[in-house]
Amino acid sequence: MTDRIAAAGLAMACVLAWAGVPAARAQAPAAAPVPDDGKLRIIAFGAHPDDCEIREGGVAARWAALGHHVKLVSVTNGDIGHWGMAGGALAQRRAAEVRRCAEILGIQSQVLDIHDGELMVTLENRKAIVRLIREWKADVVISHRPVDYHPDHRYVGVLVMDAGYMVTVPYFCPDTPHLAKNPVFLFSEDGFRKPNPFSGDIVVAIDDTVGKKLDAMDALESQFFEGGCNGSAALVPKDEAGREARRKAVREQFDRRFKATADRFRKELGEWYGDAAAGVQYAEAFEVCEYGRRPGKEEIRRLFPFFPPAK
Repeated sequence: MTDRIAAAGLAMACVLAWAGVPAARAQAPAAAPVPDDGKLRIIAFGAHPDDCEIREGGVAARWAALGHHVKLVSVTNGDIGHWGMAGGALAQRRAAEVRRCAEILGIQSQVLDIHDGELMVTLENRKAIVRLIREWKADVVISHRPVDYHPDHRYVGVLVMDAGYMVTVPYFCPDTPHLAKNPVFLFSEDGFRKPNPFSGDIVVAIDDTVGKKLDAMDALESQFFEGGCNGSAALVPKDEAGREARRKAVREQFDRRFKATADRFRKELGEWYGDAAAGVQYAEAFEVCEYGRRPGKEEIRRLFPFFPPAK
């Protein structure tokens, strides 16, 4: 009987080991060390090489100007996002564009090698997102909401939400040290209303960095000057005067778009800036994802250290 019990115990241990479940006495994986430089660490995920730059480029530049660490990750390589080219050549071109944006904004960027339009919610992709958040030792994580016209945008939102909490679980992706504290997860602004509209929980003035953000939009030439996948050769003038007029029109369009965020969330700006909100021209807005840490206003002011002191 004793032999049978021992054999059963050994068999169960083998099953657990095969399944990746550690023995009870095994030492748990160590948490990632907490950076001691006193700086914040922010990582943002966009579906394509332009999404992060559009949605959080201004606040990214503000963090960077204060010495904080910011990384923008394009989860797909954008290799079908143009009317006249595709494949590896386009992926390389778009990677070069976001590298130029990173130089302008003073941040880091990374493009994952997943085909544009083919992102799926898989365990492999969830693990990839978890590892990136852990490696960055993130305090703040930003992504699309899982409510969007584009499947890649939706699935980035789902993958990042699914990484919330899992980044703290020691035996999930134990090859990458887990975070001892769950980051604050945020969604970037959108205009979709069903099943629920975007909530501007945090609205940040970007007047002092909007020039850099507009310069980054200029650098994303394949997408905006040339019109991306829904553009055409007709958008690209042959003469230099026409090309300059096209560049100016694109820049003015983005200028209006970034002003519209400040107007849309004027009331919320007042909650953060008081009477000074009336003078804010440009802004970026974020919604707190309930699956990460739930920050209060005091912590939000610490994570966004460009708000004026609370009165």
